[in-house]
Amino acid sequence: MYSIGIEEEYFVFDAASRRAVTHVNKKFLAQAQEILGDRLMTEMLQSQIEVATPPCAELRDARRHLAHYRSTLAAIARNHRLGIAALGTFPLAFWPEQVMTPKARYGAIMDDLQMIGMRNMLCGMHVHVEVPDVGKRIDLIMRLTPYLPLLLALSTSSPFWQGHVTGLHGYRLAAYDELPRTGLPELFHSEDEYRQYVDALTWAEIIPDASYIWWALRPSTANPTLELRVADTCTQIDDAVAIAALFRCLVRALDRDRALNSGFDRVGRAITVENKWHAQRYGVGAIFVDPFARSPRTVKEWLDEVFDFIAEDAAALNCEQEMARLQRIVAAGTSADRQIAVFEKSKLAGRQRLKALKDVVDWAASETQNFSEKAV
Repeated sequence: MYSIGIEEEYFVFDAASRRAVTHVNKKFLAQAQEILGDRLMTEMLQSQIEVATPPCAELRDARRHLAHYRSTLAAIARNHRLGIAALGTFPLAFWPEQVMTPKARYGAIMDDLQMIGMRNMLCGMHVHVEVPDVGKRIDLIMRLTPYLPLLLALSTSSPFWQGHVTGLHGYRLAAYDELPRTGLPELFHSEDEYRQYVDALTWAEIIPDASYIWWALRPSTANPTLELRVADTCTQIDDAVAIAALFRCLVRALDRDRALNSGFDRVGRAITVENKWHAQRYGVGAIFVDPFARSPRTVKEWLDEVFDFIAEDAAALNCEQEMARLQRIVAAGTSADRQIAVFEKSKLAGRQRLKALKDVVDWAASETQNFSEKAV
């Protein structure tokens, strides 16, 4: 029960120019697929690729798979004068240059989304936690929604967009929310309400099925899981695993205690929308509002409160080490904080903006594959 799977999306870039590729290198992709098999997938735009772990009972197994995927892809990329970077947005990716991956599903989506689809130069981390009962999943989605801004704040890795400093720590969702059926889940209190929504859209032929609902948290259609989609792709592997662990513990805690957050209402959801914005803007420096008590709290204060009620779950799922990593993220900052620091240091050294952005890409590529064999 509560097995976990993690999906990560990466950017592929030209090692000389540091710009995101526009067309996938077929030899690079073929060699990577030969080694990684169906654990490697293409994305809607050719500048991105995705990996997915199998379902894992232990987080250390998920981490081991991700480490293998990252190191393998980085090594093959080097042989083709390419690089990979685990980032929410890529500093030197430009949407007018993007090329769609030829695939029937992508073609249909792009026909519907038009220019918005070409602007989808965004990489996220998706975490699946096993909850076989669909009815439970809808109830859990409602009660887990208040924590989405916290999970986002801890993962922010997207401060740049099309060669510019955005002023946000998590710009990815600002762009992604241009798409329909994104953002926070709707406030459905039962599986029946959710089914009515899906049935209405499919009957009207607006969407073929529920997989075209891209909320920040949704019931998976392909797996018996809850799928977290709010997080940016984390540059450092141990940040990714720690955030996945937190989500897993939250799922178990709320499944164990059905009263937790059962009073989440429209006011609480409206507050959570505001909290999501503050997570995007400030990352771990955000000030949130408690959706229930309506009082302010820092990311550290909120995380400490969460630790109190998931302690049993962290112990049962063997996640105490990952919880300690989350405290380090709050203290030291996320990938976004480090990217901004690298950029500002380069600028202070007199480098032009383009060179400073290349320094950010180099840092991200190095950190994507810079990890020890054991979790930190």
